[in-house]
Amino acid sequence: MVAGIGDDPVQLLSDLIACASVTPEEAGALGVLEAALQPLGFVVNRLRFEGDGSYPVDNLFATRGTGGKRLLFAGHTDVVPPGDLADWTSDPFVPRLADGKIFGRGAADMKSGIAAFIGALANIPAEAGTIALAITNDEEADAVNGTAKLMAWARDNGHEFDFAIVGEPGSTAQLGDSIKIGRRGSFSGRIIVHGVQGHVAYPDKANNPLPVLAAIVTALDQQQIDSGTPHFPASNLEFISIDVGNPTSNVIPATGTARFNIRYNDLWTPETLTNWANEQIASIANCGCAIQFEVAATPSRAFLSPIGAEVESLREAILSVTGRRPDLSTGGGTSDARFIANYCPVVECGLVGTSMHKSDEHVAVADVTGLSAIYGAFMGRYFGL
Repeated sequence: MVAGIGDDPVQLLSDLIACASVTPEEAGALGVLEAALQPLGFVVNRLRFEGDGSYPVDNLFATRGTGGKRLLFAGHTDVVPPGDLADWTSDPFVPRLADGKIFGRGAADMKSGIAAFIGALANIPAEAGTIALAITNDEEADAVNGTAKLMAWARDNGHEFDFAIVGEPGSTAQLGDSIKIGRRGSFSGRIIVHGVQGHVAYPDKANNPLPVLAAIVTALDQQQIDSGTPHFPASNLEFISIDVGNPTSNVIPATGTARFNIRYNDLWTPETLTNWANEQIASIANCGCAIQFEVAATPSRAFLSPIGAEVESLREAILSVTGRRPDLSTGGGTSDARFIANYCPVVECGLVGTSMHKSDEHVAVADVTGLSAIYGAFMGRYFGL
């Protein structure tokens, strides 16, 4: 057994909560992790990435071992802002233990997952195999200078991985009742209809774009994109805004804009969805208006990890600790696992996340130690200990 600062996951979680690491300020959180990992034999790299239209971000990549099976753990130390402090029982960046729970911003999402994994490492001998941690402070916002660049850096520096776990809070109601083997993609689009501005009393001298925009919105809203796949629900399109920017009651506007988001399954890619959207818009009857479609922001691709021996070993590890075999899920939004899926199979396994992003965010202390036990049991199976 190797003892270190991080062998108590609850204390490590408390130390991390005390760092007000609202994206992109890491506020000492990566230093806490470095201090916990170095006594366990890890070589720690602190990496700052910047550019590509986003803010600079500090990241951490740590490795131990050079042979055998190669396991990656990934997570993020950044948290969302706490919001109105009056809604909190106590300071969100002062960890508070009460009623068997630990409170603080980031307790659920997802400093607990990192603390639990590092806590489990104390019982894994250094010669077992290769273990790496990729920790970013840019998951909750732009996600430009975080995990995507961290993984590319690792690849360029000769690091390869056989399997990865992301410590996001993926349990539904009880610890270990669900793990995520994939995630839907996210695709956002913008439709702009150009008409001719004019006086509402003289519609013959104008061309109102809004009925055309309304027809497009109705047509897309009524379309069934697909029927789902064995591991994913049907893809879903939701309009999130219809904007005209016209405060005047007697002017026909020149343009109207609608924005939508599609959460899509593994039948689609951003490229095929772009074609689908253009085909649907083109099917609207000729109206004399110019219709423009744009892909908004950078799409997130769907991914599904193979259900192989590693996933089954993780399920067996969870069963051994909780007495329950977890469901396999692809629900929820996006996560940084989408970047890791390009390099190796990846699953998400963490705590119950019902309080994440809320005031008085918290997790059960027993769940933190339980998750650490799950990670330890999995690594024992994975490395054949």
